[in-house]
Amino acid sequence: MIPDDFLQKYESALATQDWAQVEPLIHADVCVTFSTGTYLGKSEVKGAFSKNFAIIKDELYSISNVHWVSKDTSYAVCMYDFHWSGQIDGKPASGRGRGTAVLKNENGSWLLLAEHLGPPAS
Repeated sequence: MIPDDFLQKYESALATQDWAQVEPLIHADVCVTFSTGTYLGKSEVKGAFSKNFAIIKDELYSISNVHWVSKDTSYAVCMYDFHWSGQIDGKPASGRGRGTAVLKNENGSWLLLAEHLGPPAS
């Protein structure tokens, strides 16, 4: 698998809203920053993702405009736009922003090591 394939797989896994699909793509030492805070390690990240999955029903999630900052055999860094839409408390809701991800190749498998999600690029 190459980093581009990983990102597509990650996008698809997030779209399932099922941690069991996302978890195999996450590094044990992961660090994720959302608007709600920074989460360190797989356990904290699982809690943050699971909370989002429970709040946002019927979510559609997409990644676009991917820019690879760096790719080599061990690490890859990319920036991208993200968009989500779904239902919160029975009402339509959506959001978008800019993400940065750091991937690590460990034993031939790409894993998410760090992700920072923020407001859209201006």
